[in-house]
Amino acid sequence: MNHRIAIAAVLAVTWTGAALAQSKDPTIAGIEKYREMLGDDNPADLYEMRGEALWKKAAGPNKVSLEKCDLGLGAGVVKGAYAQTPRYFADADRVMDIESRIAWCMTTIQGYSEADVRKRPFGSADKPSEMEDLVTYVVTASKGYKIAPPNSHPKEKAAFELGQAIFHVRAGPYDFSCATCHGQDGKRIRLQELPNLTKAADNQRSYIGWPAYRVSTSRVHSMQWRINDCFRQQRVPEPKYMSESVNSLITYMAVMATGAEYKGPALKR
Repeated sequence: MNHRIAIAAVLAVTWTGAALAQSKDPTIAGIEKYREMLGDDNPADLYEMRGEALWKKAAGPNKVSLEKCDLGLGAGVVKGAYAQTPRYFADADRVMDIESRIAWCMTTIQGYSEADVRKRPFGSADKPSEMEDLVTYVVTASKGYKIAPPNSHPKEKAAFELGQAIFHVRAGPYDFSCATCHGQDGKRIRLQELPNLTKAADNQRSYIGWPAYRVSTSRVHSMQWRINDCFRQQRVPEPKYMSESVNSLITYMAVMATGAEYKGPALKR
């Protein structure tokens, strides 16, 4: 479909009675329709294919694949694993999100150093990182599964509580917290709706699409990247990659999103 025609169609749908019935905000309804139109042609599919090849490729100093990596459901089990993270892993004695767990397997199974894994976690439009590819492959295998991170181990409960606390901490030159943008209903930046992440329903709606392919940057972004970028927008120092603070925030969001069906990687603006 011609791009101008597609945009015109979206704008037309935005102002129809059907769109108004579905949303109190016709602009948001139009954006959602636009995403639906593009949904069948998500470039994240390319990341998934590259990630599957990397998952099965013998690599690293040990020249082995990641097919024995335990993502929480047993060695080599990928389907549904993302939907049940973050979680406590006894072998690492810490709560990990899916990205941290993949990195752990790269060091313990394939023999990479931690410095190697941290070297380039986030890619660019013309050069994606291998981590982004691997994450996309793993999370896509949970599409259709219910978000169900365990929250019974003491360290899982502690991670949730820490994430909830960090969510409300005000810091930086603007005295912002996560809740500044994501703590009230009906807020928006330009055309971007801001979910109220203190509510389970908004967490569910938001969490099921991440990781996501963003049209504005022409690449897939992981949840680690998403949280790091929020810190950047607060004008506070960027957290260390896979830090406890970021993992705890992801834990908070995942637990709040429990019960929602995972539909990512989604297509974002």
